[in-house]
Amino acid sequence: MTTPVTDAGPHGITVGPTSEFSLFFHVRPGHEQDIRAAIDALQASPGYRPGDYALPIAVIHEARFVLFDDDTRMLFATSFDGSWDSYMDDFASKPLKLFDAIFRHVESYEGLPDLAAVKAFIMNAQRTASGYARNYGGTVKEIQRSQRVNAAFQRVLDDPAAEEALQHPALAPLLEEAAD
Repeated sequence: MTTPVTDAGPHGITVGPTSEFSLFFHVRPGHEQDIRAAIDALQASPGYRPGDYALPIAVIHEARFVLFDDDTRMLFATSFDGSWDSYMDDFASKPLKLFDAIFRHVESYEGLPDLAAVKAFIMNAQRTASGYARNYGGTVKEIQRSQRVNAAFQRVLDDPAAEEALQHPALAPLLEEAAD
């Protein structure tokens, strides 16, 4: 079954419950090293380190900053669950120190004092992707639950005391899937 693509207009493309989000900025002249250092600091922060999987904004599937054109331009791209407005509300309600440390180095950034300022700043930089695809279904919450269920099932499979219970015919589909 394929998931339909919905054109979300100026807010990006939506596939199932997930939308893409791409922002393009010009780095302020002379701030190339500072923005790179700020991105490195964000990448080293709890929740953003590779493998942490606990981004402060819980609906984000992934997020990335890309410096290009000799560090004079920056792309911020992500995908998230839910509507653009709910993502903006969630983003604006979080401590923005780490993002402020990055965005202060791009042109037209004047701080993000309130939700209206966040939305205006984002809308000025956002471009809808020409194409967007996902290799997996589900929301971040559903994927995380699936991972927890799988980890618990693997513990059951590893428990010698579960051997007799695992012989029950009703568990055959689970065991077949686990054999992959």
